[in-house]
Amino acid sequence: MDAEFWNGKRAKGVLDELHPEGYENIVEIVEQAFKEHAHKYAFTALGKTITYAELDEKSRQFACYLQQHTDLQVGDRIAVQMPSVLQYVVVLYGALRAGLVIVNTNPLYTAREMKHQFRDAGVKALVYMNLYGHLVEEVLPETQIQYLIESSVGDMLSFPKRLLINGAIKYVKKDIKAYQLPKALSFRRCLAIGKHHSLKAVKPAATDLVMLQYTGGTTGVAKGAMLLQQNLVSQCRQLRAAENSTNERGEPTIPNTGANLICPLPLYHIYAFTTHCLSFFRMGQHSVLITDPRNTDMFMRELKRWKFSSLTGINTLFLSLLDHPEFKNVDFTHLTLTVSGGAALNKSTAERWQQVTGCRVTEGYGLTEASPSVCVNPSDGTGKIGSIGFPLPGTSVKVVDESGVELGFGEPGELCIKGPQVMAGYWNSPEETAEVLHDGWLKTGDVAEISEDGFVSIVDRKKDMILVSGFNVYPNEIENVVNSHTKVEMSACIGVVDEKSGEAPKLFVVRSDDSLTDHELKAYCRENLTGYKRPRHIEFRDELPLSAVGKVLRKDLR
Repeated sequence: MDAEFWNGKRAKGVLDELHPEGYENIVEIVEQAFKEHAHKYAFTALGKTITYAELDEKSRQFACYLQQHTDLQVGDRIAVQMPSVLQYVVVLYGALRAGLVIVNTNPLYTAREMKHQFRDAGVKALVYMNLYGHLVEEVLPETQIQYLIESSVGDMLSFPKRLLINGAIKYVKKDIKAYQLPKALSFRRCLAIGKHHSLKAVKPAATDLVMLQYTGGTTGVAKGAMLLQQNLVSQCRQLRAAENSTNERGEPTIPNTGANLICPLPLYHIYAFTTHCLSFFRMGQHSVLITDPRNTDMFMRELKRWKFSSLTGINTLFLSLLDHPEFKNVDFTHLTLTVSGGAALNKSTAERWQQVTGCRVTEGYGLTEASPSVCVNPSDGTGKIGSIGFPLPGTSVKVVDESGVELGFGEPGELCIKGPQVMAGYWNSPEETAEVLHDGWLKTGDVAEISEDGFVSIVDRKKDMILVSGFNVYPNEIENVVNSHTKVEMSACIGVVDEKSGEAPKLFVVRSDDSLTDHELKAYCRENLTGYKRPRHIEFRDELPLSAVGKVLRKDLR
């Protein structure tokens, strides 16, 4: 199936028809955004707002430092290891303008994870927060890193607030050594140096590498998905087509320019990166970055500060907001688009969100290897809860069995995708690349089915499937049932060894009401699940392991 279902248009030629902009690379998109939207707000973080013109100036200074005061060459890799602060976007656009390849790195990585990623990518420069300098110092001798650029959380803030916030963080995180490494140059010093130089324009080819985005993928250790200039340019155009839609009231889901868009997910994650740093940025929108979304009190204050049109998130984030006592007092009159991705959206969460905010949740689907977006529901009221919608323009999808034979409507199989946003392969991993890429088709490792009306639904991860007495059991289905119980906050299901059935479902549950018992929950499952799907084991926990963006990590429960 291709994108024929998307707004009644076929995939062929739809990108050129909708947006004949003709960009070859991301640098052209960034430069054009700076030119067109100079006086508009670009990003806000920690109470500080920066305009497109100011971001143009700062990123130009950073690019000039890289070009004039290092021997870094076009195509060299620079790791950016920062949370969602204004320094991140300055470094990002500056590095792109200097022709470097971005390696996004989670600032909460352990030394082992940092070392693997830096060595595998051949990173030559690293921009990091001083709070994690002790880990950088530990791994540095075993990497190829030549240039260290160190930033403090408050570096982009005004003088008194910068000192206050940096001091407060040092006070709270007494166990972390926040200090400058001998080889490191401060972020602010880099800007000061670059201020006195002129930028040398770079013109990357469409097939040049622009990012190494690391992912666990469908197999093995974290690998760098090679995203080319043409991958990200195509993704911008695809998302632009999807964003230029209307809701059920006939209103545009995103105003043409200048809207306030809430971004609680970290920019180093591909979902927020592509959406806010590229697509929304090109449109001249204003992204409000929530640096610490787990601090819901601070998150709530930020929501009350802005008349916002959009919010991107995932199921666990929506739940944390809905459970906050002040959330019902937020002004939602301007909210026209809520997007869910990165993890399955529970029906009960979607229904609660719409009841409180008046805005339906638009669920989509993607993966790092596809830059990342593949499918999204229409936002005009015709979408389906529990579905990931239709393929984006220019994208084809199919489901196949274990032998690679394409299956028909309603038959679950591995989801495969093909489109201009699909990666070139895994960095330095030809065997792993060959396992997932065949004739331009990317095997996602997700089990899906396609309905006759074109909606795609994810059943579960292929590797998470539980085989009970020869029957396929998908944890997502069990979790969706359990999460609909009024006394359940969240759950996760895995397969465990069972002497009689080979495997059996085991359930981990966080209660919203401590009166919930094992007996009560099993009775609820008997009412809603057939025998072989019912959890044999239930374990109550105070919390579940979550990824940086709030996705439940089943692997950590095994």
